[in-house]
Amino acid sequence: MLALKDKWIWDFWLARRNGLWHIFFLQAPNTLGDPELRHWNVSQGHAVSEDLVNWKYLGVCFGPSATESWDDYTTWTGSVVQNGKDDWHLFYTGTSKRERGLKQRIGHATSTDLHNWRRVGDGLALDLDPELYEEFEEGRWHDRAMRDPWVMRDPEGEGWLMFFTARVAGHAESNEGGAIGLAESSDLENWTICEPIFTGSFGQLEVPQVFSLRGKWYCLFCTHSYDWAQTYRRSYGAPSVTGTHYLIGDSCRGPWKLAGGKFLDGQEPAKRYAGKVVQRGGKLYFLGFLDRNVEGGFVGAVSDPIPVECDEEGRLELVRATEIVAGN
Repeated sequence: MLALKDKWIWDFWLARRNGLWHIFFLQAPNTLGDPELRHWNVSQGHAVSEDLVNWKYLGVCFGPSATESWDDYTTWTGSVVQNGKDDWHLFYTGTSKRERGLKQRIGHATSTDLHNWRRVGDGLALDLDPELYEEFEEGRWHDRAMRDPWVMRDPEGEGWLMFFTARVAGHAESNEGGAIGLAESSDLENWTICEPIFTGSFGQLEVPQVFSLRGKWYCLFCTHSYDWAQTYRRSYGAPSVTGTHYLIGDSCRGPWKLAGGKFLDGQEPAKRYAGKVVQRGGKLYFLGFLDRNVEGGFVGAVSDPIPVECDEEGRLELVRATEIVAGN
């Protein structure tokens, strides 16, 4: 697995270049003692691998602004896309010290080598629209959610789509306010925020990943057992879990619905979190960051790839979860 002796690792995202996997991840020194402090002492790390199992750590590649800015406190989860041979774009979550990290926005940086990143302008790519998404109000929710951008080419047009974690207002229960937001762009620099593609069932749907498979669209997300809405708890038919699940749609713009049955990768306490599905050698694999060990302590590493199968109805399932998969 990808593990560092002196750092915790958690949320991550991947890119592929010239046959080499690049993984970018949130990291913090484990000398902090309390894993919860990692969120406020974060940088982005970078490692490479040929097989998703054996990794070479390349060090810090991005971090909070060194001067006062909208992202001078944290630079959290994001995604990387390519737009031309050596034109790479990082989209990330940022917060500021002035706002005590309570208001999240989405930033943009570019690179030619996937390691040295430079902000586009002041870095700010997208801010929240309070007409479409829930603003921060003390006591209603713990932050203003606008984070975890997943950027991809628009399969139905010539531009780009951004999916992100957000919340909507007007719900009777706080845990019905979770949403997957959407924005559109023609050039990766100018973004138009749109209505969410999915709302409800959870207080937050974190770290979305959108991809197509066998004519269907999938949107992975992760959430905690304490973020389940009461209506979903009753319909689930089993104790609530923490982990990664997914939405299914006929189009990347929806309509989307929650996949039925058990969570794709859920336990209580969570074993893995913030999972991603990747394709390697014509097969699908799942990676997540290792959350809790058997004693309930935080691990902070990225798992080895776990095979994923898709049945005739389009449901995803992890198989041979303890097997280390190397090669091709």
